[in-house]
Amino acid sequence: MTTPATMMTGENAPVPRLADLKLKIFADGADLDSIQDIYQKKIASGFTTNPTLMAKAGVTNYLAFAREVLRIVTDLPVSFEVFSDDFEGMRKQALLLNELAENVYVKIPITNTQRASACPLIRDLSHAGIKLNITAMMTLQQVRDVAAVLHPDSSAFISVFAGRIADSGRDPLPIMRAALEVLRPLPKAELLWASPREALNIIQAAEMGCHIITITPDLLAKAKNFGKNLDEFSLDTVKMFYNDALKSGFSL
Repeated sequence: MTTPATMMTGENAPVPRLADLKLKIFADGADLDSIQDIYQKKIASGFTTNPTLMAKAGVTNYLAFAREVLRIVTDLPVSFEVFSDDFEGMRKQALLLNELAENVYVKIPITNTQRASACPLIRDLSHAGIKLNITAMMTLQQVRDVAAVLHPDSSAFISVFAGRIADSGRDPLPIMRAALEVLRPLPKAELLWASPREALNIIQAAEMGCHIITITPDLLAKAKNFGKNLDEFSLDTVKMFYNDALKSGFSL
């Protein structure tokens, strides 16, 4: 990805600590032990999950899982996603999820699987005062369409999947910067950098003024290396290769 012009580069450039970034960290996952650990350590400002992560974690009872998460996380935003493919079903699920707790944000995909826009539903829910997380967004036009229907007094996370944009071979930074400008007239709509692929994305999101980034536990672990001396990092890597070769019993 292109390095932002404001970011200091070079092997001796200072790197901010994760805690010093003006960026909200939302933990992304569905493992209850990990959620509890991150919450207790006060690392994250919020939590998100989705049906794919829940399925991978072996969740079989959606509501039981959601209630358990909300038992752990009582005072930070938690996003749960609807999974119906018709909009009336989405509406019913959104209302049910919204009733679980005050800190719930309901995730609504930008379209259904038939490419039909969810914006009419988003308008209804937003104007009803339901806190939303609009997900699976990847184009600036989608951001414009959502911004046009959000109620200015209702809270919303605008989740643009920057990582997946990058997977397509495109630089997500111009799209994310433009999205931020689109959302400026909506003080309660926050831009969320979704699906980051590397720890550097955290710095990039902070540098461009993004409000939130979602981070998996694996990526959060990598962020602990921010500012690490590169000579020491190099030596640690050499030691890792050496020790793994010994453990494997390799011979030539």
